[in-house]
Amino acid sequence: MSFKSLEQLVGAFIEQNAWHEQPLQRVVKCWSDVVGAAVASHTRPLAIQRNILWVATSSAPWAQNLTFERQRILTKLNPYVLEPLTDIRFSTAGWQRSQTNNKETPTKNNHPSYVATAGSRENNTQASTQNPRAAFQHWQETTRSRSQGLPLCPQCQCPTPPGELQRWEVCSFCVAKRW
Repeated sequence: MSFKSLEQLVGAFIEQNAWHEQPLQRVVKCWSDVVGAAVASHTRPLAIQRNILWVATSSAPWAQNLTFERQRILTKLNPYVLEPLTDIRFSTAGWQRSQTNNKETPTKNNHPSYVATAGSRENNTQASTQNPRAAFQHWQETTRSRSQGLPLCPQCQCPTPPGELQRWEVCSFCVAKRW
């Protein structure tokens, strides 16, 4: 068993284009391109469990028809995911038409800890990962610049995203201590 340096591991981790995306998010993004607009309006990917994609359909006939097409859909869908899907299960369970009209798919922007960043961080990432010390300094500078201008937690006085203060009135660390 050979061990890799931290520098090699961090570099390999960053080189993966979609390391930050969950598999279901990738499927949801490409779903209408893969199945077409008509089918997409009657279906919604719900979950991936043990490499099986679970999809809600608007009716039982849609579920039955798509079951016959699942191999074709899998062939078109697998290039979009990191780990290949082995099957797709279609069911009317989980279909709530009103929910899809009223609410978007959750994104990271809706999370209380999310803070929008100005500019792209991908420009400097490759150069800073060549050396562990430079990578740490880059991370430290990025963290410091993100926390400037954030309000302070009333309990621990640490910079806190406004969403956390609105939701819990303290930072996520302080609220976790309460639980």
